[in-house]
Amino acid sequence: MGAAGEMLKPTEAAVVACVALRDVNRVIDERILPEGFFSLDDGRRVAATACTLISFYFDSAKRLTAEERLFAIREVGSRLHRFRARALASLVEEDWTVRDEFLTIDLAPFVRRTNERLERLSAAQKMVVSDPEVLGGLPIVRGTRVPVHDIAASVAAGIPTDRIVAAYPSLDADKIELAAIYAEANPARGRPRTNDELPKGAVIVADRRAPRRRKAG
Repeated sequence: MGAAGEMLKPTEAAVVACVALRDVNRVIDERILPEGFFSLDDGRRVAATACTLISFYFDSAKRLTAEERLFAIREVGSRLHRFRARALASLVEEDWTVRDEFLTIDLAPFVRRTNERLERLSAAQKMVVSDPEVLGGLPIVRGTRVPVHDIAASVAAGIPTDRIVAAYPSLDADKIELAAIYAEANPARGRPRTNDELPKGAVIVADRRAPRRRKAG
C-alpha cells in the first residue's frame, strides 16, 4: 500500500477516511467525488487519495457550506489526480491550499491523516494471515492462533487493553489496535454461529411438554 492511485474497498476507504461506510457510499452515489476517484466496474472501489476528500467533506461540514466544500474538492481533486502515480507519503509536503476570493482552505492536515491511516491499514494487513490448516482459514494474527475478529470484538465491547493482553499474552497494544483496524476494513462474513449447548450448571428437568389438565366442569 502507499500509491496515491491505489484502489480500496469501501470498507477500507471508510477506515482510512475515518467515516462510516454509508458516508463512502454516499460520496459515490451523489457524485461528490470527482470522476477518476472511484470505480464501479468490478464492484465499488475508491482511490486512496479520495479518502482525503471524503474526510474533508464530512469533517468540515459544521464550518463550511456544501458549495464551499465541493469547490475545495474540485480544486484539490485535480491536483491529486495528477499525482496518482506517486506514493501518497510523497504528497504530504505539497501545498494543498485553495483560495476563492476571501476564502482560504488548507487540506494538508487531511492529506497527512490519510497517509498515516493508510500506513496503519497496510501494517494491519501485513500482520494478518489466513491458513486453511489453522482454525479453518480464519484470519489470525501472524505467528499465533488468535482470531483477529475475536480481538476486534473484545475492543468493540470496551474490554481494556491490559485484559485483552492478559487473555492473549502473544499480543501487545499495537497488535490489538491493528487487529481492530483490520476487522473494520474486512468485516467477518456470514452470521455468527449459534451455540446449542446449555450454560454450565444448567439441568434438563424434562425434555417434553406435559399436556395441561382441564378443570372439571
